[in-house]
Amino acid sequence: MIPRATLRLQFHAGFTLDDAAAHVEHFAALGVSHLYASPLWTARPGSTHGYDIVDPTRINPELGGEPALQRLVAALRSRGMGLVLDIVPNHMGVGACDNAWWQDVLERGPASAYAGWFDIGWHPPDPTLQGRVLAPFLGRPYGEALDAGELGLRADAAHGRLCCSYYAHRFPLAPDTYADVLEAAGPRGDAAWNGALAAMRRLRESGGASAPPGTGAGSDDTSFAQAQASLARALATPAGEQALAAALAGFDAADADGRERLHALLERQHYRLAHWRTAADEINWRRFFEVNDLAGLRIERDEVFEAVHALTFRLYAEGLIDGVRIDHVDGLEDPGGYCRRLRRRLEELAPRRPGPLRGDRAWLVVEKILAGGEALPADWGVDGTTGYDFMDQVGALLHDPAGAAPLAALWHEQAGGAADFEAEVRSAKNDILNENLAAELAATARAFHAVALEDRATRDMTLQAIARALREFLVQLPVYRVYPRAGGRSAEDTAVIEGTVAAARATLRSPDHAVLEQLGRWLLADASTASPLLRRATVRFEHLAPPLAAKSIEDTAFYRYGRLLSRNEVGSGGSAFALDVEDFHRLAERRAATFPHAMLAVSTHDHKRGADLRARQAVLSERPEQWAQTVARWRALNAAHRRPEPAPSEEGAEAAEDETAPPEAPEPADELMLYQMLVGAWPPTLAPEDRDGLARWAERIAAWQQKALREAQRRSSWAQPDSAYEAACERFLRRILGVDESVAGHEAPFLQALAGFVDAIAPAGALNGLAQATLHLTTPGVPDLYQGCEGWDFSLVDPDNRRAVDFAALAAGRADPRPLPAQAAAWHDGAVKQALTARLLELRARRAALLRDGGYRPLVVEGPLRGHVLAFAREAGDERVLVVVTLRASHRLEPGEPPRVPPGRWADTRVRLPDGWPDRWAERLAGRSCAAEGGGLALAHLLADLPVAVLEAGAD
Repeated sequence: MIPRATLRLQFHAGFTLDDAAAHVEHFAALGVSHLYASPLWTARPGSTHGYDIVDPTRINPELGGEPALQRLVAALRSRGMGLVLDIVPNHMGVGACDNAWWQDVLERGPASAYAGWFDIGWHPPDPTLQGRVLAPFLGRPYGEALDAGELGLRADAAHGRLCCSYYAHRFPLAPDTYADVLEAAGPRGDAAWNGALAAMRRLRESGGASAPPGTGAGSDDTSFAQAQASLARALATPAGEQALAAALAGFDAADADGRERLHALLERQHYRLAHWRTAADEINWRRFFEVNDLAGLRIERDEVFEAVHALTFRLYAEGLIDGVRIDHVDGLEDPGGYCRRLRRRLEELAPRRPGPLRGDRAWLVVEKILAGGEALPADWGVDGTTGYDFMDQVGALLHDPAGAAPLAALWHEQAGGAADFEAEVRSAKNDILNENLAAELAATARAFHAVALEDRATRDMTLQAIARALREFLVQLPVYRVYPRAGGRSAEDTAVIEGTVAAARATLRSPDHAVLEQLGRWLLADASTASPLLRRATVRFEHLAPPLAAKSIEDTAFYRYGRLLSRNEVGSGGSAFALDVEDFHRLAERRAATFPHAMLAVSTHDHKRGADLRARQAVLSERPEQWAQTVARWRALNAAHRRPEPAPSEEGAEAAEDETAPPEAPEPADELMLYQMLVGAWPPTLAPEDRDGLARWAERIAAWQQKALREAQRRSSWAQPDSAYEAACERFLRRILGVDESVAGHEAPFLQALAGFVDAIAPAGALNGLAQATLHLTTPGVPDLYQGCEGWDFSLVDPDNRRAVDFAALAAGRADPRPLPAQAAAWHDGAVKQALTARLLELRARRAALLRDGGYRPLVVEGPLRGHVLAFAREAGDERVLVVVTLRASHRLEPGEPPRVPPGRWADTRVRLPDGWPDRWAERLAGRSCAAEGGGLALAHLLADLPVAVLEAGAD
């Protein structure tokens, strides 16, 4: 069950499964074979993305629940379509009160049946966390929250439960502490209340629920449930209600004595309430990245694996889903082992699938970021990645390598940033290890120190020396992670580890070199023969490396390094600026040979900038000198708007210096990035005089700008927002666009300059966008269309890229009767890209086997403009489809003309056809016949109307 093409949909309360079902006719007519759903498991109420799962055993009721899923799948099956599901095996949403597994851990501690399901360290160095979970969910330090009365006891009378409440959070009380609360009511003459109190006292005397940390054994669930039922019966009476009110009053934080009793009670719980900032230094459980309300799961444990996947397995066996996208596979202890296990389980279920689906092979793809030169391991049993690697490759292909050096020089000179991207990454890694992942680094160092103490040859290696070596190794590590293997690391991972040791030696002080070398040997050890302590330390390392890389690269360095933002994209390394045609061919051939059914992406729910925004920004790589001159003019033009407004003063009095005055903003780095975004994101149909449209666009850019400032962590951050600087940057943005209340439209000369510059380069950007879309739909792999992106995609980073989609308008757009060349001439409305997409999806349906499994053959281009063309064939036996796209041609376009090189400029440039191939071909986009002359196809004829061509042998 390999999809021809997928369509990713973002489900949430505002777009449910039934909403999707209403548009199935449109999806089918567009030409995709499968919908690809964002996570459908029950997520935190109000979630807009679905990755904060709280219950993987149910379809999210906010999406319509399982009945709505069945209705959607029935509609899909009626059109011969299927469904692929995004699953989240690495983590769950915690905090609040909606994750029953996590709540049980808080309630029962190490005795909970779920104590080993989450990756919790029950014996950290902090004595206050022995056998306890750090609960870093308070908005201020614990003592302040307690004194302010923000913490209090609350009862769920219907179920006989007690908890500590903090706004939306509920922290259940340990069973053996209920009696402490109930006794505060004093003697009562109510038999039901006294019976409940007696039951709770027995629990306290027996220790309640206790067991060795992490074992999940020894809890007396029956006794506690019976005691809770007894309490619920007591609370159902007026006397019980009064007794409970009196009991809770004894722990009222508004009273000094009550506050002390509440504190003493909380100190006896299986958690320690704490300010959210403490997590970076003290957390004793694995998070997703540094997000406090997402807790890591130990999916490698049998019972966890089966429980988390039970619903997915049933949906697959019942024929409701056809494949799975695995989120954040690098967060797992053993990604390869997990994927192989998942494959085996799905294969076992395949014979149970209904009717024509019986025996199908599930399609499995993994969200995996591949560093430059890194390949997905071939033994995982998956069909490939989710396509971020392709997004990087096709994006790099659109960039002119000649622009790299001058744009880097412009950035370094104007913004004063790091001279190269890798230096920025190393700086970001150090910052993240200091501020965000300090606890995880310390725990990993302690784990390796325990290994060192096992052996007399290494026991003198101190904890601090190991921490220094580990830090530098992580900073220099060029990939997201390496992988455990019985028999030792793979040759590729061995080379990575040895290379990282060598790189770290150059920056680490010499007394620590021996420790660094030993760290390398530990990491190279055979996982099947390593000691338990070494296996534990290695797992900690492999849980730390991916979030460090992701946070440092994607969420920090991408916002600090602004040579050209179109290359700062998920899946990109940032340092690889461009890709030549030969390397693109090589990578496509390798994908056809190794992972022909991998997903291909160009726009995603994770992208920093939409596909066509990046395609337009890529034009700047062809015009670096012009861009440098333009930036200089714009900075001079807008200099007055960078200065803060003077504080008002009384008439005749000199203005006093105001220490709270807003700063001069934005700083050069932020200003240069803003200009790139304004150029790239300007909507093709937006006119400068459209005040309402301009104001709406400015709102979106302002939201991007705030996120960019905080992610960069230079002047502002999520942890410590600099509201004055952020406000000054937004004021600058609104003033230069003429949408600030204090600036009239005619007083914004920059707006006209911006619009004029965009008009000059936008056709070349549209050409890039059409070339990118064509390669996306014809090269080896399964193309995924992100919701609504069959038209122009000028979206920004989330949440902008997850905005509502007008599917009805897109469906109406399919009825556009104009031929593609006419749509290309009026390219601003995006109809040409939508029609191109539909035409190529129709080709994929008609030539399904060829474009699914066919080989990839590079074709030679000859002539004066050969450097501006990429050509290849998909072939299987005598069956062929030829594809030709124009590249990096902004200097070849005529102003005001459609986005294609005028025929006369191609001269005698042609695509050389191999010997024995047919002479006559039918071009399927512009709708023309082409005949080979002199063994080749002339581009002056082939690309006369469009910048791309797709051909089949024969004449129309």
